[in-house]
Amino acid sequence: MDFEYTEEQRMLADSLRRYAAEGWTQTRRRAAEREGKGFDDANWTTLAELGVLGLTVPAEAGGFGEGPASLLPVHLELGRALSGEPVIPSAVVSAAILSQHGNDEQQQRWLPAIASGEAIVSLAYLERDRRFAAQPAKLTAAAQGDGVRLNGEKVLVWHGAAAQAWIVSAADADGAASLYLVPADTAGVTVKTYPTMDGVRAADLVFTDVSLPASARIGAAGQGAAALETGLDHGIAALAAHAAGAMERLVEITVDYLRQRKQFGVPLAKFQALQHRVAEMVIQKELAMSMACVAVAALTEEDAARRRRMVAGAKVVVAQAGRFIGQEAVQLHGGMGMTDELEVGDYFKRLTMVNPIFGDVDYQTARFSEAMQ
Repeated sequence: MDFEYTEEQRMLADSLRRYAAEGWTQTRRRAAEREGKGFDDANWTTLAELGVLGLTVPAEAGGFGEGPASLLPVHLELGRALSGEPVIPSAVVSAAILSQHGNDEQQQRWLPAIASGEAIVSLAYLERDRRFAAQPAKLTAAAQGDGVRLNGEKVLVWHGAAAQAWIVSAADADGAASLYLVPADTAGVTVKTYPTMDGVRAADLVFTDVSLPASARIGAAGQGAAALETGLDHGIAALAAHAAGAMERLVEITVDYLRQRKQFGVPLAKFQALQHRVAEMVIQKELAMSMACVAVAALTEEDAARRRRMVAGAKVVVAQAGRFIGQEAVQLHGGMGMTDELEVGDYFKRLTMVNPIFGDVDYQTARFSEAMQ
């Protein structure tokens, strides 16, 4: 896969970086957190206007039909800006599932809405007390006439309360996984929203005798595992790029601080011990950048086992690098690094959250090992 930016990708990345100077300031991010939505509506509109939300949506569905490589420049910039908008859960994960596995009705109704920003669609697949298991067990789908009836709970749905629809995994009568597209106004669904550590929002969804037509199923019955893996792999690739961008910016912030802060009349950047620590941060950042490229390249890999190894390995390295860089940045800022006044804490929290999203280091290491066999 060629990771040299095309002219269009470079223009889009440049536009995002210019907009970030006013759109994703610390003040606006904090305001979005206080207002309880977790992201800025004006930023969401701008992302739609720039074409970010329809980037990988097929052209016939109102998008631009770009390949997976386009995820890299966009999400690097969104990570640098510490964007909190639901681009990954909606325009990446849900768009990938619907584009590759949705039926005609689902694609015609929801993909144009995702591309235009009119609708947010989020993935609901995690269940309480089951860690990061992708196979559903506690939310069940029972046959009901020509349709199904859902009962159970999903937790930690990324931007779940802001979504106009959810892609929900459920266990069929034989235990196989199926995916269903559930509009947010469907009767019988209860939503409980709460903030996450990095200032965005998640939600728990309770389904009580939720009736759905057969057309709500995504793909064939019992074949939801493959569709779910498609979405998660795309999400991990975009998240890896987002994290790499955040690491790049956090290293820049830390270096600027060391150049300005003086001790004994000398800038901290002159101390060799601190230079060595910054060098380690740069090495980890470069590792994360490289593995983000690996994750994006995996999306076009036809061999399923190789794709799983590439994606899982990338997630492990990026999560570990993010934690290291975040902790080092806080420590190199000294006591100031622990305050809420500096952006360094915001980046640290986001990079810490990279680990549990879509499966933590332990889960992805096990997935990597299974794929090796």
